[in-house]
Amino acid sequence: MLNARDIMIKDVIVVHQTTPLLDAMRILVEKRISGLPVVDKDEKLIGVITEKDLLRLLVSDVITSQEVVGDYMSLDVQFFAPGDSVIDICEFFIRTNVRRVPIVENGRVMGVISRRDIIKLILNSSK
Repeated sequence: MLNARDIMIKDVIVVHQTTPLLDAMRILVEKRISGLPVVDKDEKLIGVITEKDLLRLLVSDVITSQEVVGDYMSLDVQFFAPGDSVIDICEFFIRTNVRRVPIVENGRVMGVISRRDIIKLILNSSK
């Protein structure tokens, strides 16, 4: 059985609460990803900023260059451990609207798995 560590993307881009919101938006667009883990000064996971979180900008009264990730990030973060089953992660994706999950060990982000990563796994196993 495959575990998260077997398929997770290990080169994870993270941001901090103080990262300018416009910088986080640029990363999402340029890297074609749907969300970013938010870490504290000790690199421990404290939240996520997603495309959905950023959609609130359109309906807010004022958009300024002063806004930071901490103003819009989600604090309720769903994550898995490196040893968790890929099947469990897949079932989680089926049950929720979440598109990607951090893989966390001892509070630190070790990787990320997206829906697309699981689809690639299914595609490759059918060959």
